[in-house]
Amino acid sequence: MPSRKTYHTKRKELSLGSKTYLVGILNLTPDSFSDGGIFVETEQAVAHFNAMVKAGAEIIDIGGESTRPGHTPVPANEEIARVVPFIETIRLQTDTLISIDTSKSEVAEAALMAGADIVNDVWGAQRDPQMAEVIAKHEAACILMHNRPAEEAGKGDVIDAITRFFKNSISVVKNAGVRDDAIMLDPGLGFGKTFEENWEIMRRLEELQAMGYPLLLGASRKSMIAKLLNIENPKERTSGTLATTALAIQAGVDFVRVHDIRENRECADVMDYCLRHE
Repeated sequence: MPSRKTYHTKRKELSLGSKTYLVGILNLTPDSFSDGGIFVETEQAVAHFNAMVKAGAEIIDIGGESTRPGHTPVPANEEIARVVPFIETIRLQTDTLISIDTSKSEVAEAALMAGADIVNDVWGAQRDPQMAEVIAKHEAACILMHNRPAEEAGKGDVIDAITRFFKNSISVVKNAGVRDDAIMLDPGLGFGKTFEENWEIMRRLEELQAMGYPLLLGASRKSMIAKLLNIENPKERTSGTLATTALAIQAGVDFVRVHDIRENRECADVMDYCLRHE
């Protein structure tokens, strides 16, 4: 399958292969593992959004429900109440691409109507049967993440499992009418994987690149780094995160989802100059 040249959204197209794009994380939640409760007030969230863009993020990923292990699920109406007013407010101020981090089609639709451009579904459009239709109806782009129940972790080859899942997710959204160049894939580090499987994915990113779709890597501050380096405080895991960013870029990954924008922007710029500069 040939590699895509651009990642298409209705607002703008992003050229692939020439630079690394940073996806900044903005959790409007009280219980996210790294920054829960910090940005629940609109004023602080707006300031952080703008600071991430200024530091070099091209996409801001907004979430209204934590996906950390052991998180408390919230109903769709509560998730909508957390994210939609903020998206409506910030969209009046910027044309920066916004992704909505949700697995609920009702939340995705409300966010897209408010001004979001991308749906980032941690279940790859396979949990909510209406998700693919919503993405297609709004001509939105999507990020399809691999996920599976925790009890399936460690069974079989993890790259084979991810590849099979991706093929199904791609089929689901394309059959609904989503553009082929509006699809991005995320191997889902930390979701239904063992510690060793997470690092196996890092070593074998090029095999997932071979599917021909742009990849997003989300290793920022995760427990795989904490366990390897014995660092309990998530905010002290920046150095480990930067190593994963560099490894991802070396493997050809175009998008990296991170908390610390300035540090990762500098890392990406150096790696891009070395590997992608013409």
